[in-house]
Amino acid sequence: MKDTFYITTSIFYASAKPHIGNSYEGVLADAIARYKRLTGYDVRFHTGTDEHGEKVQNNALKNGKDPQEYVDEIALEVKRLLDILNVSYDKFVRTTDANHKKIVGKIFEKLYENGDIYKGTYEGLYCTPCESFFTESQLVDGKCPDCGREVKKASEEAYFLKLSKYNEWLKDYILNHPNFIEPESRKNEIMNNFIIPGVQDLCVTRSSFDWGIKVPFDQKHVTYVWLDALANYITFLGYDPDNESDDFNKYWPADIHIIGKDILRFHTIYWPVMLKALGLAMPKKIFGHPWVLAADSDKMSKSKGNVLYADKLVNLFGVDAVRYYLLHEIPYGHDGYISYELLIERINSDLANILGNLVNRTITMAHKYFDGIIYKPEKLEEADYELIEMAKGLKNKVEEKMNNLKIAEAIDEVFELYRRSNKYIDETTPWILAKDESQKERLKTVIYNLLEAIRTATVFLQAFLPDTADKIFEQLNTQNRQIDSVDNFDGMDDGIKLNQPEVLFARIDKDKKLEEIENAE
Repeated sequence: MKDTFYITTSIFYASAKPHIGNSYEGVLADAIARYKRLTGYDVRFHTGTDEHGEKVQNNALKNGKDPQEYVDEIALEVKRLLDILNVSYDKFVRTTDANHKKIVGKIFEKLYENGDIYKGTYEGLYCTPCESFFTESQLVDGKCPDCGREVKKASEEAYFLKLSKYNEWLKDYILNHPNFIEPESRKNEIMNNFIIPGVQDLCVTRSSFDWGIKVPFDQKHVTYVWLDALANYITFLGYDPDNESDDFNKYWPADIHIIGKDILRFHTIYWPVMLKALGLAMPKKIFGHPWVLAADSDKMSKSKGNVLYADKLVNLFGVDAVRYYLLHEIPYGHDGYISYELLIERINSDLANILGNLVNRTITMAHKYFDGIIYKPEKLEEADYELIEMAKGLKNKVEEKMNNLKIAEAIDEVFELYRRSNKYIDETTPWILAKDESQKERLKTVIYNLLEAIRTATVFLQAFLPDTADKIFEQLNTQNRQIDSVDNFDGMDDGIKLNQPEVLFARIDKDKKLEEIENAE
């Protein structure tokens, strides 16, 4: 039996088309999921859309549409963008799904019957875009602490989840499970700003609008969007308070929830309390990833005119160029920046120069000197060992980085082998060896070592740039793509013939490309 690995993104709020900063989360989770599959795990990867709430209802009305019709369109758009980015989810979830709504109702009833939900009246300051209530002291400059927009006074009858009942338990749990929330800075933020001061009971229903899951025993109330949305991680895995499914028992608890740092509070306070009250195990890790900011160092917004979308970027630069930028340029615990200029610079320096040039040069030389036929080495020289040992050590290095969610650093390890291979070409000068018939065996060895180093690095590249990896394997004419094929530096089979070289990434004339983009807008 393979070990299981259950990974989720947060689900995209179905109020508008996601920008590239939203889409980043899907690519990040996808790289982790693909790597886990590569290393032999039975992976379950969920993403999808959060489709209820006042903001969705208001946006639907503004667009002259029924809320269901509106979220159907948004869900299709979210799915389309994830597919464009080659995100290999196993299930695309939607909170308007009939079974999800039924199970959320049963969850609500169970929490109420257990005394963890009670009825009261809420008076507070409400942010419609965030669907969140705040106290005066939580506001920042009198505005929503999460999004910076105006809040309004609201008072209504509501049901509440007893967060305060679990405050001490949650504090102890987080302290006793130091890897539960990552990065460390995010954990400290939650502990210092919310848990240590003491959390307040959470309003979990609304009665001022009706686009949501009705409370089964009190139909004028709809379930608060966060209780509804968070439950997706278990409802779409087959959880039912009365009858848990085989899949739920197989994959729960989640190994990791990948979420934006702006929704950390919901996932590290509300969600654990819900699970504890239901008698369920905690997810193993909640990772609050940083933001992708526009190059002007600001959050993307339509009003600022600095929004970039995945479909346009992929159309301009190709899917793997966009994936590479997102995975490599957004650091582990810090916000990253994106612009057309930055993308072009990274494509030219890393993808065209380091990777594309290496693969093209090597396969071209193999065809030029040996008609593309592979010959295994008969004898190694001192100059070969550093490259070979580096290739054989790559698996452990990537594993360490990926296990610690240092995705950008894992990619660096892969590209270090590509860089070392380029250096190996300069050291061994195959074009000079080719002029001396007595060096023919040595030349065969050099070419083999280059091809095998490329193949080894590309085994891991599959997690990050899957289309590019496929193109490289096609040119190498090998099916040896499994992770256990990298241990002995002998995966290029003797006597096979390489296919013709093809350009992986062409260099981009930055000024010309930027002018084309400007003229098209």
